[in-house]
Amino acid sequence: MIDTGLNGRIVLVTGAGAGIGAAIARAFAAQGARVAVHHVANRAPAPVGVRWEHAAPDAAAVDALVSELGGAVAVSADLASPDAAARLFDEVVERLGPVDVLVNNAAHCESPDTLDALTAEGLERHYRVNSVAPALLTAELARRARGRDAAGDGDGTPPCVVNVSTDAARAFPSQIGYGTSKAALEAFTRAAALDLAASGIRVNAVAPGPVQTGWIEADRIEEVRAVVPMGRVGEPEDIADAVVFLASRQARWITGQVLQVAGGHAL
Repeated sequence: MIDTGLNGRIVLVTGAGAGIGAAIARAFAAQGARVAVHHVANRAPAPVGVRWEHAAPDAAAVDALVSELGGAVAVSADLASPDAAARLFDEVVERLGPVDVLVNNAAHCESPDTLDALTAEGLERHYRVNSVAPALLTAELARRARGRDAAGDGDGTPPCVVNVSTDAARAFPSQIGYGTSKAALEAFTRAAALDLAASGIRVNAVAPGPVQTGWIEADRIEEVRAVVPMGRVGEPEDIADAVVFLASRQARWITGQVLQVAGGHAL
């Protein structure tokens, strides 16, 4: 058996209430990690003419997941808020302890997101959650890790970051704000990895292909499968396993990488 080195580690997973985020939370818990399940408690309604593509899970679903995991806690924050990173870390530290693994999984996706429907407000909503929030959360993790080192409170194992991007970051029709904000996240992954390498903090990303989290209608499954070279739609667990690998001791000399987990889609 491979020891991932994650037993007892504190893992913060943003957007963990459902879908890929919930699968990631389960995968870390299976390794013995204690998970902070982030979600948005009171999401604002979409503006007129706009549809949120990612539904926020209700409190009952989040509570059920936390109970299932054991040793986990639910934490809520609106990642579009500039002070969300510090407040979120404060709560996790108070309830579980210092964060060892940060998984920036939360995402904002809305439609229409075509070039002819582009608005400044829509772009800002995408970038605040998909690019700015992961950067601020990563910076918060790094600052606190340096503080622990200076105080001698750490165990000598640097924390790490795994960002969740998308293969729409390469090119995806009708997803201008979403795709470009995720491309910015991949660029940030490389830049942060270089800035933090000397401190031992690794920063990597996973880029999922088409994953069934409820958004692919039954009559479109075959259509989606046809464009995936490996012939099947992805499952949330496919992404979760890759995230756990990048956070594990087996990936200890890997940083600044974007691992595409997409069955060959969009190569």
